[in-house]
Amino acid sequence: MSRPILIPLIVACALFMETLDATVISTALPAIADSFGENPLRLNLAISCYLLSLAVFVPVSGWVADRIGARTVFRLAILVFVAGSVLCGSSSSLGELVTGRIVQGAGGAMMMPVGRLVLLRSVPKSQLINAMAWVTVPALVGPVVGPPLGGFITTYVDWSWIFWINVPIGIVGVVLATLFIRERPAERPPRLDLPGFVLVALALSGLVLGFETLGRGIVPGWATGSLIAVGLGATVLYLRHARRAQAPLVDLGLLRVPTFRASMIGGFLFRIGTGALPFLLPMLFQLGFGMSPLESGLLTFVTALGAISMKFLARPALKRWGFRAVLTANALLAGSFIAFYGLFRPDMPTALILAALFTGGFFRSLQFTSLNALAYADVSERQMSRATSFASMAQQLSMAVGVGVGALALHYTVLLGGGEVPSVGDFTPAFLLVGAISALSAVVCRSLPPEAGAELAGRMAAAGTAAAEERKAAE
Repeated sequence: MSRPILIPLIVACALFMETLDATVISTALPAIADSFGENPLRLNLAISCYLLSLAVFVPVSGWVADRIGARTVFRLAILVFVAGSVLCGSSSSLGELVTGRIVQGAGGAMMMPVGRLVLLRSVPKSQLINAMAWVTVPALVGPVVGPPLGGFITTYVDWSWIFWINVPIGIVGVVLATLFIRERPAERPPRLDLPGFVLVALALSGLVLGFETLGRGIVPGWATGSLIAVGLGATVLYLRHARRAQAPLVDLGLLRVPTFRASMIGGFLFRIGTGALPFLLPMLFQLGFGMSPLESGLLTFVTALGAISMKFLARPALKRWGFRAVLTANALLAGSFIAFYGLFRPDMPTALILAALFTGGFFRSLQFTSLNALAYADVSERQMSRATSFASMAQQLSMAVGVGVGALALHYTVLLGGGEVPSVGDFTPAFLLVGAISALSAVVCRSLPPEAGAELAGRMAAAGTAAAEERKAAE
């Protein structure tokens, strides 16, 4: 297998391990609580602490990668994540589990953006779309596979194995990264912007935890509101700080690059819809259709198959029509499928549900791949590490906002209907809302110039060939 193909696979496997682990724990919480003699609600602390750890360490990942090397940080991140998995798997109390999850979060925070940085520095731009297609799949497959896999392991093996399975995967990842990823020298970064680091960590932590708990009844409403208020306040303070700082941790100047700006803003809107799906779809199938967690997981797994099938068509589509046309039309299609999920009913033909899930997974994966590749089309090599950190922060926040918006819409629909447990019809407004928000990203993508990302899509070469043929014909 050639190196340009192998490196995306190495990065994709590491990211799959992370995204899978982030979701697989949810179905195992009752069993873990029972073995610890704890209230299951207290086990949500294990999820919250993981998110908090991610929020703290993601912003500084690019600076650390420039400081000691992207390949070194990527390998260390995998090892830290594996060490956290060992702590979780061997834990016998809530405190030990929370400690392990914090360590996992620290590793995952570095693994996600630095893995993407390794990819960008290792793969030529002409092959970036295909490489991003591989890296995009874990983000879609992990949340779908996680809950049913967690349920299967907890039911038929033991909950600790949801963490132990990371050990061999991580070891193989470190070995392959050592053998096939080369360290590329980067400019030594300026001193760490410590005040900016504190403010960004507070902003991201408050907003992510606030939106993750919004409308879910996990914590009191005042606590959720306080978290979001702290996050917004820290964001305002950081914006003021960034204007005065000589080398701010998060480079807001990147938003002056049109392709990066469109990818961040359009991607943020689009991910709100996709971020809500891992929460809404299992709830719909289990509470509305009466399915078991395993049955629900097997059904939603079809979206993963759609996501994987996209890998073969992303580059031809972008080469034929260009980023602007594909992103604009595809946002409308993908948003429409998300909204259509709200019309699912128990008496609907299973084949139609499967077809909608498969096709929706395809279009969402195409959008993710295109947005992720476009983000770095015009970013300089010097800015690349900061761009990957920025992108990872935006993605993490947008997915949390998606969960919050979906949960809040469902909560108020149930409340207005006078019920306590959601019925099938209660899910329709939530799917329609998040689908519409995702479709709004088409407006942002439409503002791109027609030639945006032409080099990545191979359209410049095609245009040059066509021009040569025209000159030859004229002669």
